[in-house]
Amino acid sequence: MILRSTLAAAAVVAAMNLPSTAFAGADDYVFESVKSEIKSSNVATVAVRLVHKPTGMPVMDAAIVQTRLDMAPDGMADMATAIAPLPSPEPGVYAFKAPLTMVGRWLLTISAKVQGEPDPLIGKLTFKVIR
Repeated sequence: MILRSTLAAAAVVAAMNLPSTAFAGADDYVFESVKSEIKSSNVATVAVRLVHKPTGMPVMDAAIVQTRLDMAPDGMADMATAIAPLPSPEPGVYAFKAPLTMVGRWLLTISAKVQGEPDPLIGKLTFKVIR
C-alpha cells in the first residue's frame, strides 16, 4: 500500500516537471495581425504572425491548411476574394496576396497545423482596407 502511494506521488511529481509544451494545445497559440490596415490594391499583402503564447516565440513551421478572406465584418460574408500564399518575410510570419480593391473591413479566417499538436489552430483576424 505504501509502495503504491509512493509510486503515485512520484508519477504526479514527474508529470508536473514535464515541459509545458507536453501539455500544449490549440489555446496555447495565437495568430496576430502584422498590420491592421492595408492599402487597397490588386496585389495587397496580408501578413499574420503565429505565436506560442506561453513562450512568446514565433512558430515557424506551421502548415497553413485553409484560408478564407471575406467582408463578413461589414455584413458581406458572400464577398470573398482569392488569397494565395507568399514566401515568409520573417520567421513566424505567414504572408498572402489578395486583390483587396474594396475599402472596408475584411476577415481572414486561417487554419494551421503545428507539429506535435493533435488539433488544427484556427484564427480569425480583421483587417481594414484603406485607400
